[in-house]
Amino acid sequence: MAYSFLPQDSYNDGRNFPVPFSGLPVFEDAARAIWFPSLYNESGDFKRLKRTVSLGEVTDSNSGSISSNGSISRTSSTSSLSSVPRLQFRDHIWTYTQRYLVAEAVEEAAAAIVCAEEGGGVAGDAGSGDGMKLVQQLISCAEAVACRDKSHASHLLAELRANALVFGSSFQRVASCFVQGLADRLALVQPLGTVGYIAPKMNIMDIASEKKEEALRLVYEICPHIQFGHFVANSSILEAFEGESLVHVVDLGMTLGLPHGQQWHSLIRSLAKRPGPSPRLRITAIGLCVDKFRVIGDELETSAIELGLNLEFSVVESNLEDLKPEDIKVVPGEVLVVNSILQLHCVVKESRGALNSVLQIIHELSPKVLVLVEQDSSHNGPFFLGRFMEALHYYSAIFDSLDAMLPKYDTKRAKMEQFYFAEEIKNIVSCEGPARVERHERVDQWRRRMSRAGFQPVPLKMLAQAKQWLSSINACEGYTIVEEKGCLVLGWKSKPIVAASCWKC
Repeated sequence: MAYSFLPQDSYNDGRNFPVPFSGLPVFEDAARAIWFPSLYNESGDFKRLKRTVSLGEVTDSNSGSISSNGSISRTSSTSSLSSVPRLQFRDHIWTYTQRYLVAEAVEEAAAAIVCAEEGGGVAGDAGSGDGMKLVQQLISCAEAVACRDKSHASHLLAELRANALVFGSSFQRVASCFVQGLADRLALVQPLGTVGYIAPKMNIMDIASEKKEEALRLVYEICPHIQFGHFVANSSILEAFEGESLVHVVDLGMTLGLPHGQQWHSLIRSLAKRPGPSPRLRITAIGLCVDKFRVIGDELETSAIELGLNLEFSVVESNLEDLKPEDIKVVPGEVLVVNSILQLHCVVKESRGALNSVLQIIHELSPKVLVLVEQDSSHNGPFFLGRFMEALHYYSAIFDSLDAMLPKYDTKRAKMEQFYFAEEIKNIVSCEGPARVERHERVDQWRRRMSRAGFQPVPLKMLAQAKQWLSSINACEGYTIVEEKGCLVLGWKSKPIVAASCWKC
């Protein structure tokens, strides 16, 4: 079977729509071009490609088109890079590496969807033909939006809205969220020939509607993602507090603003059960939801009094980017730990300055442990299409897990999907610049960032306890926990979802 990498619209049905993807997908600022494959075979089917390309082959300027064994080879570097001015050798290497990563993301995402469909998973309920057509439509629409082809993208969005159903199969439902994001992005981009990208200012982490709060609570109760982070964090914090009489937790974001501070209720109970005198505990919450944090603090102090524990709760009203060292009160002789649950990715920016500033402040506090829990996926790459495919692969796995946990027409599932996960998807797909705060990265990238900031890894040696915990909460079959280079990763059917790591100064 031969595969074509020529730009084509396999479901155009003879209509004369312009082909949006002319072989040069768009870098997010339209300043660079990238090779991106159309994953269709000659019959118009969407298939898994056998890839045997090495990174050396990717950077080979003399590579051809398609080899006889179906491997992906690259086009000539001189033709594809001639339009990029004053590129140095390292820029050529970087560009080709990014091309490879985008192709890899597309192939892996497509393969995952195909495999899930064959097993009755992601797109199975929609039927083989309809499911694959929906995948093709999504990719083609993303290409059209990336190329600012409003006419073709609008036509595809109309078709997608008819097929991507909020109460359909798991892939139809996740597709509906990506359709919303693509529509928002298309409305904000300027036509070809103009420069720049207009994006709305938004802060989805600190400004939450009642529906978003309810959706977050449901995600916490039903999905093990956040609970996994709390379990690993509390286990690490308790180990750091062993034998100490004065302990202090600095919580970035106050565990996402969950209404009852579940993570800290569990920690307080564990500290109270320890033999000997109970330590004096201080908790400092950092974020903008001051009133909500104070309510949580009152509940925690009441609970601590009932258990005979001395608790002091305080709030620092600041977002992470504006945090200053003097904002956090440190008492001499206390053991301090920093807790970050799904927070630091929001300060990852193109310049790296914001994250470096936050990490520098944390480093100055000299915590005994920094617990870092983040989504384990690459949603912060420089190319829109690569981010799109990574996100499609990632959230398809999450929606597949929701399919296994809840009935088809369960309103709880709809609330989680539309008011929590859909908000993340829309931010990844439709926003750029400061408005894009959902900048999830893989655990390897976090290792590099933390090492550059002067932190050293603390291996998590609790895999057996984590697996026991997963079994104790009766998580749906399909969830797994593995150890990866000293980190613990929660996944769904081998797809990484959330990674937890610990660091010290």
